Amino acid sequence: QVQLVESGGGLVQAGGSLRLSCAASGRNFSSYVMNWFRQAPGKEREFVAVISWNGGRQYYADSVKGRFTISRDNAKNTVYLQMNSLKPEDTAIYYCAAKRSYSSVAAVDYWGQGIQVTVSS
Repeated sequence: QVQLVESGGGLVQAGGSLRLSCAASGRNFSSYVMNWFRQAPGKEREFVAVISWNGGRQYYADSVKGRFTISRDNAKNTVYLQMNSLKPEDTAIYYCAAKRSYSSVAAVDYWGQGIQVTVSS
């Protein structure tokens, strides 16, 4: 069992930055591929970014590429999402998610509870 707890969300003006953190419980953090998803009001949950087990590979949604950076620290059981040049359309609840596979079609094994990010114009 893995528990994921997000932090670092809040309100920021357009053009600003936030860094989200996701702390994982358990001893097998490095065996999970870590993802960030988001869900805006009235929209479906969408993929944002993924990072491989050792951090060597990352992949981003086109909408955030060049602005967001995903990273992880396996010694701290934590994954991060650095968000720069934020836009109002980035406003959403952001979810951390753990998967055993890097495949985009693989099911998520564990979800965090989500954290609100609001970008004002």
